[in-house]
Amino acid sequence: MIEILPADFGRPNHADALIQLLDAYAREPMGGGQGLAEGVKVRLPTALAERSGTVVLLAWEEREPIGLLIAFEGFSTFACRPLFNIHDLFVSAAHRGRGVARQLFARLEEFATDRGCCKLTLEVLDENREAQATYRRLGFRPYELSPEAGRAVLWQKSLSIRP
Repeated sequence: MIEILPADFGRPNHADALIQLLDAYAREPMGGGQGLAEGVKVRLPTALAERSGTVVLLAWEEREPIGLLIAFEGFSTFACRPLFNIHDLFVSAAHRGRGVARQLFARLEEFATDRGCCKLTLEVLDENREAQATYRRLGFRPYELSPEAGRAVLWQKSLSIRP
């Protein structure tokens, strides 16, 4: 039986599960192909625990961590309501195709609905067709304000990190 639990980083096995799963995700082609830096592995559980509006869900099967969803609360100015942006979703290769992602999303949706959120958002790589198919099955669509304006595109600008 698969169990979806909010991460409790006061429990060492939850912190270990986060790092194990996120590192596995980072090592895959759609995660960038490189594992997490050692410093990130050390700091991440505490950093996430300290951020308000963060949801980390872990999927477990028989005490084995098999899936992860990390979301951050944002705000829709047009709706004047909170929202959640899914930043990371990962299901271990051996457990894909068994509905783990669906269960993680269902749990987040319950949490978001209880918080009065107006929507869930996420970003997905153009070439990650498998993920796009999953998200479509779960009711997600590319964001488009109007057909005339076209689809939204995620842009970024890297910043220098200050000591």
